[in-house]
Amino acid sequence: MRIPHSLQPGRLLRQDIKHLRQRYVSDWTVFNQLIVASAVYVFFTNLLPGITFASDLYVLTGEQWGTIEVVFSTGLCGAIFALLSSQPLTILGVTGPFSVLAENIYTLCVGSFNVCYIPLMSVRTLELNKTKLPFLPFMAWALIHAGWMHLFLAITNAHDWTMRYVTTFSTEVFSLLNSIIYFHKAVQELQRAHDDLAFAAFLYAVIGAIGTMLVAIGLSTAEKWKPLFHRYIRMGLAEYAAAISIIIFIGMPHVGELASLDRSTLHVSTSFKPSAPDRSVFFVQFWHLPVGWIFAAIIPGFIITVLFFFDHEVSSIICTIDRYGTKKPGGFAWDIVLLGTTTALCGILGIPPANGLLPQAPLHSESLMHTEKEEILISVDGEEKVEHRDVKRVYEQRWSAFLHAGAILVFVSPPFQHVLGLTPTSVLAGLFMFMGEQSLSVNPILYRFFYLLTPPSELPPLPSDVKSYQGVHAYTVVQIVVTIVIFIVTLTKAAPVFPVLVIILVPIRLLLMNKFWSRETLRFVDAWACRKGTPEDDKDLLAVEVNEKSAPSPRLPEETHRDV
Repeated sequence: MRIPHSLQPGRLLRQDIKHLRQRYVSDWTVFNQLIVASAVYVFFTNLLPGITFASDLYVLTGEQWGTIEVVFSTGLCGAIFALLSSQPLTILGVTGPFSVLAENIYTLCVGSFNVCYIPLMSVRTLELNKTKLPFLPFMAWALIHAGWMHLFLAITNAHDWTMRYVTTFSTEVFSLLNSIIYFHKAVQELQRAHDDLAFAAFLYAVIGAIGTMLVAIGLSTAEKWKPLFHRYIRMGLAEYAAAISIIIFIGMPHVGELASLDRSTLHVSTSFKPSAPDRSVFFVQFWHLPVGWIFAAIIPGFIITVLFFFDHEVSSIICTIDRYGTKKPGGFAWDIVLLGTTTALCGILGIPPANGLLPQAPLHSESLMHTEKEEILISVDGEEKVEHRDVKRVYEQRWSAFLHAGAILVFVSPPFQHVLGLTPTSVLAGLFMFMGEQSLSVNPILYRFFYLLTPPSELPPLPSDVKSYQGVHAYTVVQIVVTIVIFIVTLTKAAPVFPVLVIILVPIRLLLMNKFWSRETLRFVDAWACRKGTPEDDKDLLAVEVNEKSAPSPRLPEETHRDV
């Protein structure tokens, strides 16, 4: 029996490798000022959130992961993807959801898991020793397992039978969860400042955090300041809003009487060595872990795979939507193989793994947008004529991703680590809040939440087939409640399973929600995340096809014979 073409193992992988060979040379032939500007822009939007997570990871992983590990991972994985990926527009970095996952795995390792063994010297007395489960070897095995699981997903064409069923119901919940995590991280940073600093210094830390956020938000709207300043100045202020705000509030504590206040700054390494005092090289002796725990690491490896696959696929899709006018063939299966490889490599090196970033990936595409003249054939009075139209597209190339990743790698050197070490943690708290605000401001859940607070007479009109806002409001409330429940789970010992909860939302949306909401309401508030249309459109199309097949075929009229 022949296997259907769509189910053949490795089909997408072979297709992606073919596409990569077709486009690779041309990806290096485009280079201009806009690409350089994009590289600088993405450098700041990737490095600054990365060191913010590094500050949190350093405290909550017992100094196992810190600034140098996050910077090293971001630069290394970014450079590998810039050189070898099918879709170089995707930007990689250490994400908030993975940071939460890693912090909770560390807590379980040192607080709940014990490695039991019988020392050779005490075999006769059967003395049982217990030690804490070492975090880095256990995480290394989890990431190695995640590596081969990524390879399995690529070989089995997982993109076709997973992401095609994801709707914006799940992606909006995931985005809202990210926003809440950012705000929670900010609160944690300020709580640590409260514990470590004098009261006056703590008050300034709060002012610095809020100031960093407000200045960044204000500058990010600079393009709307017309006619104030030249257009290019407004664009520069908007694109580098976070960087400008951070520089201002890094320098402010050194001015006047503020210089006498204590401040907590980002911990950095003074040499190219890991953050942990007991480590001298970036390498984990993962084979020393007992066999039982090696197999136990499959469970967090599976959870990491679920999180990375979902996050990376969505990032790759969003940065290549129709708005960006991409022409070159991309690929998902090959990039998942590459992601699995870098994930396992990070585990062996003892650094946190990087994967596709939101919103940095679509921001990368936005920064590469330009106008091109396109020839279009039109028919006028039966004659074909060529018409020139302005079309917006991105520069599809590898330079911007490669240059930004290389610049980030430079910051693993001690002199540049020292520069990062000047950053107060209160500024990082402000950056967390800015990232949360930016993520929340583009989430449709926020706008539908405002509808809940709007008088019915002031609400915008609905499509004619949607009877009232009651179903829309109920849908929004469910999304918010589900997000809060998942966030609460991240605060408990069950936190490592939260990516699985996000994935479970996919079948819940497709199989259960249509029993409580009308088709018209669901068609209005939801859609496929990775393709055009809605689940309800697909059902309607399927019903039409079934009816056509079941309908009796029309009979031809019988011929009449007449005698001549």
